[in-house]
Amino acid sequence: MITREITKEFKESLKEYPVVTVLGPRQSGKTTLVKMTLPDKPYFSLEDPDIRLAAEADPRGFLGNVPQGAILDEIQRLPILLSYIQGIVDERKEKGMFILTGSHQPDVHQAVSQTLAGRTAILQLLPFSMTELFKYKRSWETYKLIVTGAFPRIHDEKLTPARFYNGYIQTYVERDVRTLINVKDLDQFQRFLTLLAGRIGQIVNYTSLSNDIGLSGTAVKNWISVLKASYVVFELQPFFENIKKRLVKSPKIFFTDTGLVSHLLGIETANQASRDPLRGNLYENFVILEILKSIVNRGKRPELFFYRDTHGNEVDLIIRRRRRLIPVEIKSAATFNKTFIKNISLFQELTKDRTLGGYVFYDGQTSLEVNDTTIQNILLHGLPDSLWS
Repeated sequence: MITREITKEFKESLKEYPVVTVLGPRQSGKTTLVKMTLPDKPYFSLEDPDIRLAAEADPRGFLGNVPQGAILDEIQRLPILLSYIQGIVDERKEKGMFILTGSHQPDVHQAVSQTLAGRTAILQLLPFSMTELFKYKRSWETYKLIVTGAFPRIHDEKLTPARFYNGYIQTYVERDVRTLINVKDLDQFQRFLTLLAGRIGQIVNYTSLSNDIGLSGTAVKNWISVLKASYVVFELQPFFENIKKRLVKSPKIFFTDTGLVSHLLGIETANQASRDPLRGNLYENFVILEILKSIVNRGKRPELFFYRDTHGNEVDLIIRRRRRLIPVEIKSAATFNKTFIKNISLFQELTKDRTLGGYVFYDGQTSLEVNDTTIQNILLHGLPDSLWS
């Protein structure tokens, strides 16, 4: 097992807070992270019915048996424990007592906001980043990595991606969905997932989704909310502050793992992915996801947007950092074209001194600078430090 990038932030949080909460999708490595970092800390999985029953029957006694604190995995299964943890950490005033993990974002967030506000650091752990995957293999072919995805078990145990994702959908996604909402027809929900996969990198059109799946617009919104809550998808919001133009104000949808979206699209090989009509969308999902991972692994709040006006001018990604803006274009092409920087220049003109340079991330071999814009392949060179410095 490799050391995760977020480990440094996790250790620092343990020094400052009595409780550290680690959220993220199932199978992203939350349990491994906390157990590797704190091998001597008592560990309890609240997925285990016997442990959950004992803790629910006598929460005070259960926590009393671990006076120095413990790791409580999947805390959303028993949120009643949080009130008792609050009392313990307020009395003991020790750092790093309890480590909580969770896969359902709203459940944990709501409970934390009510009972552990100011007492817990909240971190997000997504599947492996490129930097972490380089520890397994230094060189990756772009579309092979996109199809394989980044869930730790695939790489640790050398699993077949198609078999892993088939089981992942049935075991985790469907179970979490049933926990959060009452889905009577799981086949319909799987069709909905596939439809959503076919719309990655596109503006969310609830009416179109509603018509295609035969659901109300409200139900579609609820189902997307559930997928966001379970860390299956995330939305990229449009950027429109202080720009006097008519702008698109609906979000785009992306998946938190490109292997999962490839599986839903029936793409099993790198050759298929490189020839698929959604090749550019898959590549865009991959790059944006890597940037998102790099931010959350630093313990920072991601401020990521896209820009599009009603004339079709678009910048794929806008990174906001300390009120400054970094425009990013993402191209799956292997050859640089000057048109790649056209919309970056347009955005720089609109935002003037708020914009910090620009980037084009593409699938080519050459790195270069054009008009204060850096052009490079992140699989060859990694994400530039200048994005964060």
